[in-house]
Amino acid sequence: MQRNQFCSVYLIRSGDWQCFDIWRHIHSLMPMRDAARAVCVSHAFLRSWRCHPNLTFCGTTLGMNKKACANDETARDFSSKVDHILKKHSGIGVKKLVINMCGYYAANDSCYLNSLLLTAVTPGIEELLLILPMRATYNFPCSLLSNGSGDSIWYLKLGGCSLRPKAELPWLKSLTKVQLNAVSFTGDELGCLLCNSFALERLVIRYCGEIVCLKIPCMLRQLRHLEVICCGSLQVIDNKAPNISSFFYAGDRDHIQLSLGEALKVEYIRLIFSGALHYACVALPSIMPNLKIASILSTSEMVNTPMLHSKFLHLKKLSIALTARTFTPACDYFSLVSFLDACPSLETLVLDVGQEEMEHVSVFTDPSDLRKMQGHQHHKMKRVKILGFTSAKSLVELTCHFLESIASLNTLRWRPIRAVLGVLCLLTIVARAPHCPLMFSGKLNEDSWLSGHTLSLKFLPW
Repeated sequence: MQRNQFCSVYLIRSGDWQCFDIWRHIHSLMPMRDAARAVCVSHAFLRSWRCHPNLTFCGTTLGMNKKACANDETARDFSSKVDHILKKHSGIGVKKLVINMCGYYAANDSCYLNSLLLTAVTPGIEELLLILPMRATYNFPCSLLSNGSGDSIWYLKLGGCSLRPKAELPWLKSLTKVQLNAVSFTGDELGCLLCNSFALERLVIRYCGEIVCLKIPCMLRQLRHLEVICCGSLQVIDNKAPNISSFFYAGDRDHIQLSLGEALKVEYIRLIFSGALHYACVALPSIMPNLKIASILSTSEMVNTPMLHSKFLHLKKLSIALTARTFTPACDYFSLVSFLDACPSLETLVLDVGQEEMEHVSVFTDPSDLRKMQGHQHHKMKRVKILGFTSAKSLVELTCHFLESIASLNTLRWRPIRAVLGVLCLLTIVARAPHCPLMFSGKLNEDSWLSGHTLSLKFLPW
């Protein structure tokens, strides 16, 4: 107690307010729980605590054990702790507000949450994060942002609620980042939210099952990143924002119309859906000629990789994942050569072909001559990594193609389903490509023969 009084007297009565400002600034940078503990150590921090800028209300910061599902008792306990904290806070100077009630939200908490937001969301706030359980029925009060609070917000994250603006929101002009997780809204309601957000740079929409048509207007000229994941009712993505450089889509390709507009500045793309590889080959070269990094995951490819009529002249890193319980033999791994031939600047390739049951013809079943693709040379590729390697003959043919046609290759790494299978395939590959000077590296212990282990081929100078 005497030490606390001494600190208080030294900081406040000494007249060294510059020193006090330094301590207050340090205190403002602490996480909320640590800042509260500092107040218990010294009452000199009590004044700065009343204006602490970062408020985070979740089970961890409040010292609560997360329950599998919320009930009235846990919800009341959560509310009681939050109220106790806010009574000691002036409500002034809040820059960041995080409310995570997953596991602590009850059906009758809507009025309480409205009151909490009204108290904590004040002019000058910059970050607002509200995360509720996915099945919550809370309607986010858009009018909350009309008192000047919306003018300063640059990051808005909502989860597990409804978003129902009745008209265009003239605020949110500083908004640069929006993330909506399991939020109910229509395309028009999203338009009302973003109609004046000319500074928006990042838009993330995940698991929002109500939206049918997503329209990105051309006025969002600062938008750089667009991410749309698993929105079950979505039928149309119509983008007119001209400066998007990063696009991520995961969902159902069969029932959605993708219109990416002027995508000349897109440098990174990630696609996850059935038939993603075929779509990338057919649609992307002409609309995204400046692509540098591509990540493609497909759980089903019914046809071989087609010949590309245009090239990815700037693509440097490519990741392709063809993963499923079993992949149809109609998908010929060797046909990927046409994709790689359209990427003259490619330096790194990661190929994941993991499957539990292989239906492709094994190279040990059909030891006849392997196919070769003449005249295809890659002069910049340095690293190739193959995950889930099997004895599929077309995959062995593709690997031999790497060895024979990539003069710049430094390392070929692969992780077979079984290490003993990898060694047998290695011997087959070396026998089919004897002119390639290489060095094998990789430790094989007793467990490695039964489980997957990364093997590596390092190439010696020619």
